[in-house]
Amino acid sequence: MRPTSRAMGTVGTLRTAGIGSGDEVIVPAYGNAEVAEAVVQVGATPVFADIDPDTYCIDPAHVAACVGRRTAAVVAVHRFGNQADMARLRELGKRHEVLVLEEGESAKPYEEVARRRAHASYLSGRLNGVRTPVGHERHTYQQYVVRVPGNGRPDRDAFARVLRSKGVDCTVPVKTPVHRMPGFRRDVALPETERAADETLALPVEAAMSHRQLQRMVSACNALGGLLQPAF
Repeated sequence: MRPTSRAMGTVGTLRTAGIGSGDEVIVPAYGNAEVAEAVVQVGATPVFADIDPDTYCIDPAHVAACVGRRTAAVVAVHRFGNQADMARLRELGKRHEVLVLEEGESAKPYEEVARRRAHASYLSGRLNGVRTPVGHERHTYQQYVVRVPGNGRPDRDAFARVLRSKGVDCTVPVKTPVHRMPGFRRDVALPETERAADETLALPVEAAMSHRQLQRMVSACNALGGLLQPAF
């Protein structure tokens, strides 16, 4: 697979910092494999850290627990329009003399962000049976990610299938954490990452959506009563 421009940028930054063979770089396991691939490309070893369950970004507390004598850098990735806690991560980096890198998301025009926020506010005030995103003033809702609780992935996947049958274009944002992918398998305990991969579902909040479309999506979700029986 050809590396993306974002991954190539991470590779260049790591190389410029002199990071390579023998070094470890702490990265999130919740997301795609691009960051871990960039670490491997410079000859270093990715170390996977857990996420904050509200923001889905790398958890500074778990990063601190992962820091070892070979740790050379930490890569924080902003996720779904949430911001990683860069203040805590930079303080940690300064304390341990570790480079802290930041992977952003593509910026959206102000008008689009405002519209997405309005859609998100409407959904959060009306959805039942799912855990809605934790909103804050900086959230740009690149994706509106809810959690379908219950028995994990079977419930979420069954919930998604019913919504799609009703015309709701929902997606599973992260199907497999990176530490479970071939080539990156690690025997590490990342409970929040695993739980998020099993429960999360992204509902559409595109700026062009109409109020009627939002109403139909709320009705479709709420009609399910929140939880479904596991699909076998």
